Formats: sequence, C-alpha cells, structure tokens
Amino acid sequence: MIHHPPVVLTIAGSDCSAGAGIQVDLKTFSAFGCYGMSALTCIVAEVPGQVLSIQAVSNDLVRDQIVLLFDTFSIAAIKTGMLFSKSIIKTVAEVFDQLPQLPPLVVDPVLVASSGDPLLEPDAIEAYREELFPMATLITPNLDELYCLASVTKRPSSLDEMKDVGHELLSRVKRSLLLKGGHLQGTTATDLLLLQDESEHYFSSPFLRNAETHGTGCTYAAAITAALGKGKSLPDAVAIAKNFVTEAIAHAYRWNQISVLNIPSSV
Repeated sequence: MIHHPPVVLTIAGSDCSAGAGIQVDLKTFSAFGCYGMSALTCIVAEVPGQVLSIQAVSNDLVRDQIVLLFDTFSIAAIKTGMLFSKSIIKTVAEVFDQLPQLPPLVVDPVLVASSGDPLLEPDAIEAYREELFPMATLITPNLDELYCLASVTKRPSSLDEMKDVGHELLSRVKRSLLLKGGHLQGTTATDLLLLQDESEHYFSSPFLRNAETHGTGCTYAAAITAALGKGKSLPDAVAIAKNFVTEAIAHAYRWNQISVLNIPSSV
C-alpha cells in the first residue's frame, strides 16, 4: 500500500523571486514532508525590498482552484497568505463556509511587504475581521499587522506592550494569535502564542542582526501549517516552526545585498 504524505494548501500570492508567497510556502511544505498545493490569488512582480506591480486573479478563478482541490484531495491543513482585496477574502471565506469540515486554518494577515509596499487594499482589513478570522485556528500578525488589526494608537515597542495589545485583540477575535516580536529588535526574537483560553506560550531565539526578513512571515506560517497537517498540537507546531524559520534566516542566500531565506532541505 502506498503511503501518502499529508496534503496542505496555501492560498496566497506569487512572488517571482521565490523568496515569499506560494513559492516559499511550497518549499516549506516539502521540507516538512508534506504534499503542498496552491491556489493563486495574485501575481506580484517583486524582489526583496521592492514591489513593482500586482495583478489580482479573478474571484471566480480563486474559487474554482479551491473548490477543485477540496473536491479531489483530502486536505489536512490550510494557510492563507496574501489575499489582497475584500472580494478575494470574501470569496475564500464563502468556500470555507461550504465545506463539511474545515481543516486547521492558519491565517497570515499579509498587509504590507517588508519593503513597506502595501499588499492589501485599504477596505480589506474589515473583511479579515468579519469573514476569515472567525474561521481561523491561528492568526499570525507581525507588529505592524497587530497595530493595524488592533486599532491602537501606536505600534507596540516592547514585549509587554505586544502582550497587552495581543490580549485586547484576542478578546475581540476570540481566536488563537501568534504575535511575532522580531521587529522589537532586542537581543532575542521573542514570539508569543496566545491561545483562545488566554494561556500564554513564549518562543525565543537569538535576534540575528543585519538579517533580511523577506519571506519570514510566509515561511513561519507555512511551517506551522505543515506541522498541524502532520497532527502536531498548536504549541508544538509553533515551536517546531520557530526553530525552522530561525535556521532559514541564519543561513540565508545573498546576492548583491539582496538575500532570501535558505529553506532547510528536511526537518
């Protein structure tokens, strides 16, 4: 009898430099021994540090990709990345709502590229809150995304502030949150997992100076998704993914001051 690896799905945009988006998601899924599939939402002309242009896929084509995959395969876990528009977010949520059972869902609320370029239309944040967050197993905002989603007056600048804002957001979304503290730029990169029962789990690694971060959020969320697809608990999945993305950053490839993550070949 042939053994089939877990099937995991990324619903995200394409990064032509393959440092982020569906390309790095698929690399990460493979590193975890999963069979990765993708539903494309946008085509992005970008390299680390620059987004040149974005072309969204039609809502119907986004829907058809997801429906066809669920009709054909038994999908163990899902990750959403760059969804770009209110209409795409609503389309994805509508498909999920029609499924007999939704697998574990990791929502990476991609709002802004590491270059500072916007990757989400302004009216789409509310669609995340209303349509997709209520379905999520885990939401994975970085500090800038946490600032936008929590509607606070300033971006958190310490671990304590990040925790306080995270608990405020948790009280509204009532879904587990992974708050990523790498942008705090302390001696350690500390992330905080807040579970729905408000229990806290901290994950730390040495903060790597002068490291490019293009694709780290995608890779982190994809690694969590793959681990969930293999049956790991949420805290264990985050711990495994934290080690994975730290290793990828530490051994990044560099070309003429541009770097991309070096995805480990196996976990």
